[in-house]
Parts: sequence; structure tokens; C-alpha cells
Amino acid sequence: MAPAITAATENFTYSRDTVHLASEEDNCGGAAMSKSTNNDSGRIEKVLVSVLDNGSRLQAPAVAKYVNHVRKAHPDESPAQIVERMEKMFILAVTGSGSAVGATAAVPGVGTVASIAAVGAESAFFLEASALLTLAIASVHGISVQDHQQRRALVLAVALGESGMEIVQKATGITAKNWGTAITSKIPGPTMRGMNSTLVRKFVTKYAAKRSALILGKLVPAGIGAVIGGAGNRAIGKGVVKNAREAFGPAPARWTDHLIVMPADDAAVLPQTETRRAIRR
Repeated sequence: MAPAITAATENFTYSRDTVHLASEEDNCGGAAMSKSTNNDSGRIEKVLVSVLDNGSRLQAPAVAKYVNHVRKAHPDESPAQIVERMEKMFILAVTGSGSAVGATAAVPGVGTVASIAAVGAESAFFLEASALLTLAIASVHGISVQDHQQRRALVLAVALGESGMEIVQKATGITAKNWGTAITSKIPGPTMRGMNSTLVRKFVTKYAAKRSALILGKLVPAGIGAVIGGAGNRAIGKGVVKNAREAFGPAPARWTDHLIVMPADDAAVLPQTETRRAIRR
């Protein structure tokens, strides 16, 4: 069965099967690619736009609530340690989803069509998880990304890494070592929209090439696909982590705000069910 891609109000879940992106506005499921591998780039673009729309609805308070949950579980840890913890959670989640998809090809009775559907949903999962990680790290750095277009640009630029940085610098004329802050500066609306269009086109091309290679590997039967899927996702995930570190630079030396201790009901940001295993911190 393809991993479910859903969004639930004020719930963030990293798991092997689901990732929930909370927002006050959004209660929509993420899109999943479920047809043949033909026209892969076009399908990825549709998923990308849908996921970015969902992810960019993540309001700053909702992202802060997720970070606060991790801090509450580990109150003595520094900003750098919390960022490292969130990075590890992200890597574990996307590696697990890749292995799970690869394993479907080794299950008797599960055909190629089902495997392709799983790959499509897992791709959306990967993008949503990347969006959450990026915005959460920005929050730790004290960067509150209020604007929809800014959030979209930040997620795309971090995913692209150096090529994303070049697009941002060319569009804005801003050259900064920690270039993530440039995106949250005052950029005219037309410039921001044009920059986002360029980032989307670049990302679809780059992402489609990488994912197409992984898709072929994940559909290899006899369990080999699970190894390829997990290792491939881990490699791409580490790339996202590396890009985020370069975008934001070192984490702050200390917290500049007080830890918000939420009531029990609000603190349950990572619900667990029989079919949903959240990654243990």
C-alpha cells in the first residue's frame, strides 16, 4: 500500500508512512503520483506545486509549535543540538519511506503498478518532510517566514542548494554567506514571484532526474529495491540537510526566547496510532 500523505490541523508527524503538516488554514491531503513512470517530470511538477502549497501554508506559529515540542522533550539541549536532532529525525523518516517503497516490489502479489503508486506517494512525503525541516530550522534561527511566497522560495532554494543560492542572488542582487536570510528580506512581489518560477523549473528538472533513477531501483524485485530505495533517499536527504546548514549557517549559541510549556492536549503534536509509528526522539 502506498504511504499516506495527509495534513491534519496542528499536527506534525514524521513517520515511515505519514508526514503531517499542520496549519490553521489547511486540511488537505497531499497529492500522490499513481500512474506510469512516463511523463515523470510533469507528474512531479504537479506534486511539487501541491506539496509546496500545503507546506507554504504552515504559519510561523505552527512551525514554532513543532520546534517547541522537540525542545520540550529535550529542555536541556542547545539550539545546535535541537537542529541536529531534527536533522536525524528527517533522515530516519525519509530513509524508512524509501525502504518501505522498495520492499513492495518484493512482496508476492504486489505488482509494478502498486509499486509505482507507492513511489509517487513517497515522493510527496519526501518533499513535505523537506519543507517541514527547512521551516523548522529557520524558526530555530529566529527567522519567522510570514509571507507565502517567501516560504515557498526558502523551501525550494534549500532543496536546490548551490544552484538555488545562485538563483536567489541573481534575482535579488543580495550576496550573503548565510543566504537563507536574503529570502526573508524585503523583496518586491514581482521579483519574488519570478524567482519562485525559476526555482520551480530548476527544481523539477533536478529532482526528476534523481528520482527517476531511484524509481527504477525501487522497482527491482527480491528485496534489492528496498536497499536501493533506503540508501538513495538517505543520500538525497543528507543533501537537503547539508544545503540547510549552508543556507542558515551555525545555529545560535543559545535560545533567545523561553520554552513554552503547552497543556497536555496541545503538546500531543506527534500522535501515534496502530498504523502510524512516529520516530522516537
